[in-house]
Amino acid sequence: MNTSAKACFYTLLVAAMSAFCAPLACADTHVDPSPDIDAPTVLITGANRGLGLEFARQFAAAGWRVIGTARKPDEAVELKAHQVTIMPLDVADPESVASLAASLEERAIDLLINNAGIFPRVNSIDEIDLNDYSRTLAVNTLGPVLVTRALLPNLRLGKKKTIVNISSRLGSIDLNDSGRYYGYRESKAALNMFTKTLANELRAEEFICAAIHPGWVQTDMGGKSANLTPEESINGMRAVIDRLGPEDSGTYWSYSGEQVPW
Repeated sequence: MNTSAKACFYTLLVAAMSAFCAPLACADTHVDPSPDIDAPTVLITGANRGLGLEFARQFAAAGWRVIGTARKPDEAVELKAHQVTIMPLDVADPESVASLAASLEERAIDLLINNAGIFPRVNSIDEIDLNDYSRTLAVNTLGPVLVTRALLPNLRLGKKKTIVNISSRLGSIDLNDSGRYYGYRESKAALNMFTKTLANELRAEEFICAAIHPGWVQTDMGGKSANLTPEESINGMRAVIDRLGPEDSGTYWSYSGEQVPW
């Protein structure tokens, strides 16, 4: 083979290899498309562990298109094992929330689950650290407010128009007969009020806005002594979500299907 022929051969070989490898180089390892383009879409915050991870697993198994967020997507190893689109999000960072909304522009979301949260154990007023207290409110209360506001255009495009805020029995003023858990209780009580207020504002659009208590669950937050597995809790909450209609907007539920007093 003469020099000119060799040059031509190598040029064609490089071009062929580039064409083959380009899709692999461009692939997003954090994106797994749903097998059904017509399936409903759920976005779950804090989906890299605990309740969020189990929500993602169950919804993906049920055929939903799942978007799971994590502050550090590269470290969401367990989430990557499921058919989920993983996106970065720090719910307490307005710029991060705005970036998520921009990347999802004009994409319909049927169900938003504001799940991301933190739980500092503060047993007396003397133990309160104002920085930790503020961080708890920022994540547990302001986070869902920021995310919901940013994604309302997407939810308006969806068919189900459902917003679920993962609350806690500890956020119930009526059931607070033991004190303790400063910061966390207040953050969830405020989240409940946000849920009720939002439900009233969006009622005319037939949105469903609900707060749900997941029970005491065996997660990093709940601890190993908890009486529910993540699978049991999410099974219960998904059953509650499935039953909700516009007439239930502004309600507060337990994973068991019972209403929780405010």
